[in-house]
Amino acid sequence: RQRQMCIRDSIITALPMLVGILLWNKMPDTVATHWGSGNEANGWSSKVFAVFGMPFFLTLIHIFSVCMTLNDPKKQNISQKMMTLIFWVIPVVSWLGCMMTYSAAVGIKVNIGLITNIIVGIIFLVVGNYIPKSKQSYTVGIKLPWTLNSTENWNRTSRLAGKLWIIGGIAFIGNAFLQYSWLLIVLIVLLAGIPAVYSFV
Repeated sequence: RQRQMCIRDSIITALPMLVGILLWNKMPDTVATHWGSGNEANGWSSKVFAVFGMPFFLTLIHIFSVCMTLNDPKKQNISQKMMTLIFWVIPVVSWLGCMMTYSAAVGIKVNIGLITNIIVGIIFLVVGNYIPKSKQSYTVGIKLPWTLNSTENWNRTSRLAGKLWIIGGIAFIGNAFLQYSWLLIVLIVLLAGIPAVYSFV
């Protein structure tokens, strides 16, 4: 059943290609695919890459992450809610990312910074809520040499990471209205670095 879900969700991840094909004649040959502060485009790609390359690349990431998780020797330790998140996060990102790109390409004004910060914030809030409840596995959680070697280390690091990521999620959502690019980088470094250092200590 899970493999059937993987196929279904992979198709959903790739479906934005069809939307891109329908909008093909309305989009310029060069499409903005990256934005900086102030929602100013600072990176462009060909229309072919935007319509076909982005969904295809995300589909490959989705298939890889799901296959790795389903073949985890400790798969039984992964909760159903975390498994559902793994199945759906990339398809949702594919649709939102492609729709924002297509909208900007056809001249519809989209607040990329606002949407991106809110999406990232929600992801951190959801993962931060479930990480402390996850048991040791090789694909889901804070996978470090010290956490994988000790159940106590895993549990304590996961609890800390969960609290930090919930705070980080709130900060990302708050930054949706401030849109400081540097804050995104600082938050990601801290949210990844602090649990790693804590686990080592």
